[in-house]
Amino acid sequence: MKRDFLSLAPLTPTEVNRLIDASLALKRAHGSQGDGNLLAGRALAMVFQKPSLRTRVSFERGMQQLGGRALYIAPDEIKLGVRESVPDVARVLSRYVDAIMARVYSHDDIVTLARWASVPVINGLSDFCHPCQAMADLLTIREKLGRVAGVRLVYLGDGNNVTHSLLYAAAKTGMHLTVCTPEGYDPLPSVLTEARQMAAETGAQIRMERDPRNAVPSADVLYTDTWTSMGQEDEAELRRGIFPPYQINPTLLEQAGPQARVMHCLPAHRGEEITDEVADGPRSWLFDQAENRLHAQKAILVDVMTH
Repeated sequence: MKRDFLSLAPLTPTEVNRLIDASLALKRAHGSQGDGNLLAGRALAMVFQKPSLRTRVSFERGMQQLGGRALYIAPDEIKLGVRESVPDVARVLSRYVDAIMARVYSHDDIVTLARWASVPVINGLSDFCHPCQAMADLLTIREKLGRVAGVRLVYLGDGNNVTHSLLYAAAKTGMHLTVCTPEGYDPLPSVLTEARQMAAETGAQIRMERDPRNAVPSADVLYTDTWTSMGQEDEAELRRGIFPPYQINPTLLEQAGPQARVMHCLPAHRGEEITDEVADGPRSWLFDQAENRLHAQKAILVDVMTH
């Protein structure tokens, strides 16, 4: 049976922790040039509906470093679901490559790709979740703090796809997560309920908060994302009027305490959800986090292609 990677939700805590371990091992092996043949002769199709810096480059370099090849398919080349149906794309690509990574607008497209493809499908981002980002986040936290269980992370901003994956990530690893959002911008209630049920197995604490000043004290990590995601541009002005209290700036960081560090999945809208002083400051993990997309995704690629 093929092994897809569409969300963290179906994975067991053991499987998530095994992927973190594999990511760390691959990062160390890369430093000693020891990971070059794990996917020799394998090919990955990279299907994009949305543009991307980190997703494209990290998957392409990851395949190269593992000895395989990645084929970039630009948004206009397929027009997934428009020029050609999603099931047809899945079946055609399955005849050419060993796995498919897709970065899409609708999560339904990822699910449909996986249903019709005979090779593994990896969710490079959808409107519902961003599991590759969450694995890079878990790798970064483990690498920096030596553990994930018990770490106190506060997410500030829009309850979006990244938030959904962080909820699953926390629930699977025993990380304590506070989601701090304005009213009307919460994560989906179904995801929150599911994460809390999963958290019972690992001891993770999942809570919601409205006021950032109540959320951040004693946090180990403050995490944010853009206030307006791709496809929401018509809401940008409205959101700029609602989200400023959730900005990670020097004042909020000081309220968290001297132990707190900062994460952002990028791209950052500097001056909105995060200030330059914080993003470029000594307590920022932003670019280590971006680097770790490469190594976390290599672990995912090896996992789905060699099982």
